[in-house]
Amino acid sequence: MKIIAIGRNYVDHARELNNPVPVEPVVFLKPETALVKGNKPFFLPDFSSEIHYEAEIVLKIGKVGKNIAEEFAYRYYDELTVGIDFTARDIQRQAKEKGLPWEKAKAFDHSAPVGRFIPISSLQDPKSFSFGLDINNIRVQSGRTDDMIFSFDQLVSYVSRFFTLQMGDLIFTGTPAGVGQVHRNDRLVADIEGTVLLDFVVK
Repeated sequence: MKIIAIGRNYVDHARELNNPVPVEPVVFLKPETALVKGNKPFFLPDFSSEIHYEAEIVLKIGKVGKNIAEEFAYRYYDELTVGIDFTARDIQRQAKEKGLPWEKAKAFDHSAPVGRFIPISSLQDPKSFSFGLDINNIRVQSGRTDDMIFSFDQLVSYVSRFFTLQMGDLIFTGTPAGVGQVHRNDRLVADIEGTVLLDFVVK
């Protein structure tokens, strides 16, 4: 099982971090040890003083595929949820300044909490729906999937050129604007179309 994550997939988020808008998906990986399920707490690591939240729609791959054509990509995922791509922003900033990889900033242990998965068929419009994140009962991120630069099908097709997709693999599809720092005792609650799928506390 692997976690494939997409960066800068919303124009407003790329701009808020002063990054160029990509012409093809920005891809990075997280290991299985990054995964947190069951609304377990997230513990702030001791190697960073600037951990940022990034709420994202997460696709679960349901069948093996390689070099998947975009028009057939929908056949390879049938469940999704909301996840948090935790980022050690201070470490990422240092890496970018030196032209180094992001793994320490993005792929550290427990950096990928995911919520309860739901069938895509349960959504009124699987191509266009809203999601969001509240911290301490304040809405900090709101997004719509039709605002993504690269759609679900485009992402599945693109990443399958480089990685064989296997059952249970997860694809974090990018975050909208509004990212920011988390602090101890923050409560993060994420939803799709108002249905809460993720609810946990920072320790």
